[in-house]
Amino acid sequence: MDTKSFGKWYPVLLMIVIQFTFATVNVLLKKVIVDGLDHLVFITYRLGVAAIFLAPVAFIFERKSETKLTYNICFHLFLNAILGASLTQYLFLVGIQYTSATFACAFLNMVPVITFIMSLPFGLESVNIKSNGGRAKVIGTLVCVGGATLLTLYKGMPLFNNFSHMQANNESIHVESIRRLSSVLATKKARWTSGTLALVAGIVLWSSWFLVQSSIGKRYPLQYSSTAIMMFFGAIQSFALSLFIHRDLSLWILKGKLQIFSVLYIGIVGSGLCFVGISWCVKKRGPVFSATFSPLVQIIAAVIDIPFLHEPLHIGSLIGSAIVVAGLYILLWGKNKELQIPENEKVNVQDLESQPSTVVCNSKDPKTLES
Repeated sequence: MDTKSFGKWYPVLLMIVIQFTFATVNVLLKKVIVDGLDHLVFITYRLGVAAIFLAPVAFIFERKSETKLTYNICFHLFLNAILGASLTQYLFLVGIQYTSATFACAFLNMVPVITFIMSLPFGLESVNIKSNGGRAKVIGTLVCVGGATLLTLYKGMPLFNNFSHMQANNESIHVESIRRLSSVLATKKARWTSGTLALVAGIVLWSSWFLVQSSIGKRYPLQYSSTAIMMFFGAIQSFALSLFIHRDLSLWILKGKLQIFSVLYIGIVGSGLCFVGISWCVKKRGPVFSATFSPLVQIIAAVIDIPFLHEPLHIGSLIGSAIVVAGLYILLWGKNKELQIPENEKVNVQDLESQPSTVVCNSKDPKTLES
């Protein structure tokens, strides 16, 4: 009994560990990018490390599979690398650099909602307005969109003002200092807007990745091999894009132990082990279960981001994030409610089959009466 009860909680504990890992990955990304490491160089190293790590794992566990790798599957994996690896990670890193890790994690909560909206035209998701689950999915989607809009357009005042203690000592401020401060604030506002737009584009591409991946998973159900190939294609794409933008070879030199550790840790753990763990949880409990843990990334990242990286927490980010999380859970509740309907119908059918049935026989047929 103890083993079975632990088996039920094992996916929960694993998802919490994965979300904590994603939060530390986002904070490391912010620190490394601010220190001067180029976005595309970091992405190339990260995807390359993940491909090298997953290649022997795929050979060990999937070498006996009879599934063939066709040119069509390779093309879709190449497209998947653009949507989920190279370009998406580049936009996400730009968003982290121009905003904050907490703000970027808040946008990741929109991925299930956008995936749900994009899957409707392709018939991958359905909505029944007459049922409670269908109405909850629509309401949750609208609430998430409203929260994301507030998160994007309204920043608000910081809740923790690190410069409040300077006001008493600086009663007389020169006009030149005020002008410099206003120019700095204008620059920060422009960078924040650019980072927000990059995050919006990134989550749209990442949501598209789930749609393409669902098709690839049916035709090529080897998760280790497909992920290793996708990471390999993503590393090549990032390397080519980096050479196209700037050809300074000195950017490829990792400086310091922190950059080397970040590349290895995020490549092996963030892009390798975490993806395998999420795939296992989806198999055991389904995608709805796995998606419910995504808001934990934002909470954990805020706990790490504010004291260590001294990132301010703004009122707009707090209110918008709370609305997004509330809408997300309404949507997931509705989806889970719809998934329970077929199970209840199956139980009713099994109950009817288990009950003794009465057979009406024709009294004129002696063979039926004897049997």
